[in-house]
Amino acid sequence: MNWMLPAGAVAIVLAGGGYWYATQMQQPEPQNTVIAQASGGDAGTMTDAVDTSGVTEMVLGNADAPVEVIEYASYTCPHCATFHQSVFKDLKENYIDTGKVKFVYREVYFDKYGMWASLVARCDGPEKFFGITDLIYKGQGSWARAGSDAEIADELRKIGRLAGMSDDQLDSCLSDGAKLESLVAWYQQNAQRDGINSTPSFVIDGELFSNMSYADFSATLDDRLGE
Repeated sequence: MNWMLPAGAVAIVLAGGGYWYATQMQQPEPQNTVIAQASGGDAGTMTDAVDTSGVTEMVLGNADAPVEVIEYASYTCPHCATFHQSVFKDLKENYIDTGKVKFVYREVYFDKYGMWASLVARCDGPEKFFGITDLIYKGQGSWARAGSDAEIADELRKIGRLAGMSDDQLDSCLSDGAKLESLVAWYQQNAQRDGINSTPSFVIDGELFSNMSYADFSATLDDRLGE
């Protein structure tokens, strides 16, 4: 069964991000005004007012490919991990790497752990994003169940170090309140616009699809490619 987006997700995730900073960096909670803004008022109104122009779209493949696939996924979703360890590999080989599909990955934030994972994945720029994403999904069964918040954060930091980042770099990314605010607003705006209510979900040339096997995904793409 796919995971449904919880009510009040924006406020919860923002508060969760502030909690990471408080527990890991030994600062008083709340740490920044993002949390205070999230504690009251309408979440939709709040995110609409946030400037998300600085958020980088994570893209693979030919920008001018005839078909665009947008995946909405959460780093803590087991179905998303399964998709990336199986179906995605064949999609990349047969459609993305061959120039047939432009693939866009957009994070969905169910919980604070997914947010932390996203901040780590994005920490070293677009060039390393998909490689780190692969590591996060491969290790999901371990880091997501590591125990306490501090232990889960430490496991994610290990993934960041494995990708070549320093502790100082990771600390900077994981405590960036402005980036946290813009990412959550960006997620909420995208999810509302595209009608996302479960993960993984896919928008293929503007049409929404739920999780699929490789055979079904391939048939859908081939239909649009005229193959």
